[in-house]
Amino acid sequence: IPGYGDSPSAEAVVTAQGRVAFLDHVLQELGMQRPVLISPSMSGRFALPFLLAQGDRLSGFVPIAPVGTKDYTAEQYRRVQTPTLILYGDRDTGLAPQALQNLQHLPEHQVVVLPGAGHACYLAKPEDFHRALLGFLRRLK
Repeated sequence: IPGYGDSPSAEAVVTAQGRVAFLDHVLQELGMQRPVLISPSMSGRFALPFLLAQGDRLSGFVPIAPVGTKDYTAEQYRRVQTPTLILYGDRDTGLAPQALQNLQHLPEHQVVVLPGAGHACYLAKPEDFHRALLGFLRRLK
């Protein structure tokens, strides 16, 4: 993600519109048609505006305690028809409850909580994470 980790910052991704354009460009370059977007933590800054602006281009959305959920209204979330698997660890008592409170307004959502897992629940409980993810993927059209 531009501006995170060892990636150089990019002026183009300072705004939500810039982040949507960036993610759109990545998907186009990869030739992806209706992918499932998995969004852990900081990637929420990119995934959420993309979901709200172009969610119809996605087959599914899997937010894993993403940041930025409070930046949007319940009404904005209600307009999204993308099937969503809200996934988080029950030991993530900081970001996960806030994300759930906001994301639960997505009309096509289901929630899976991984017991004994923290913020990076996919690392703490990889088998449980993959079981939930694969179950979700099987139910998509």
